[in-house]
Amino acid sequence: MVLKNEPKILGLDISTKTIGWALFGLKSQKLLELTHFSPRVNPRPEDKIEEHLKKAEAFAEKLEELKGLGVIKVVIEEPLLTSNNLYTVGTLLRYNSMIVKTVYDILNLVPSFISTYNSRKYAHPSLYGYNDKGKKVLFGGFPKDTDKKLAVWKEVKILEPHITWPYTRNKTLKKECFDMADAYTCVRGHMLQNDLW
Repeated sequence: MVLKNEPKILGLDISTKTIGWALFGLKSQKLLELTHFSPRVNPRPEDKIEEHLKKAEAFAEKLEELKGLGVIKVVIEEPLLTSNNLYTVGTLLRYNSMIVKTVYDILNLVPSFISTYNSRKYAHPSLYGYNDKGKKVLFGGFPKDTDKKLAVWKEVKILEPHITWPYTRNKTLKKECFDMADAYTCVRGHMLQNDLW
């Protein structure tokens, strides 16, 4: 699956339920793995912090699989902190910090971060256009009710037509698809923004 001698870059999209995971060859720019990690803790602790600590431990086991496989860069999409609920924002930031520390402990790498906006802007230039005021912005020219996560997923689907995406029984995309697409997008966006690809 993953060639040991090729330097690699790992992209992560972190939420408290699911972590999107995209692994690329650094020089080849080829996608090597696109998946998600959704740890379940059993029995589930009553304390949320303890639950997140246990999820971070489970993620550490997943990350161990990459040890010695030449990962030299990790890019994480910055958490969107637009919630009005400060508890939600605090929880997400705490969990993000746990994952960052796990990356550092296991891969000995300090991750790079990219905003959701720049991630999408640089990875998928077709999503960047003029709005009705003549200003060039992300999703400029798109209808106001555009499902942005779906639009990003469609861009990844075009770039990687061989990926088999998970669907629900009702034939709708599973939510994890969007985490996977965001992980992919943050790597591509970071590398293109910094003229590394």
